[in-house]
Amino acid sequence: QVQLVESGGELVEAGGSLRLSCAASGLTFSSGAMSWFRQAPGKDNEFVAAITWANSRTYYAESVLGRFTISRANAKNTVFLQMNSLKPEDTALYYCAAGRNPHPPGAALDYDYWGQGTQVVVSP
Repeated sequence: QVQLVESGGELVEAGGSLRLSCAASGLTFSSGAMSWFRQAPGKDNEFVAAITWANSRTYYAESVLGRFTISRANAKNTVFLQMNSLKPEDTALYYCAAGRNPHPPGAALDYDYWGQGTQVVVSP
């Protein structure tokens, strides 16, 4: 049984930083990618960042490029999202997702497994 468990979300002031973690268990595929998505109240699910299993290639949404960094632990079972220079518009529920062949990396429907999310609130 696959489980993705996110942690690290909290209330932070604008300009601050947070590091989100996603601990994965039960994953059996060696290709594909793990990603972070977010959903703000009243808005659609939004791709944030992805990292591929094979070569740790990374992809970012334009809105977070230069501020957020996705990485993974050597054991490949934990993915992180380092978020710097946070803005109030980054406030959202952040989800971790894993997929065998998401193409493009931001295609939410291509992801097979999702976590429950961790809440990030950025105050002005």
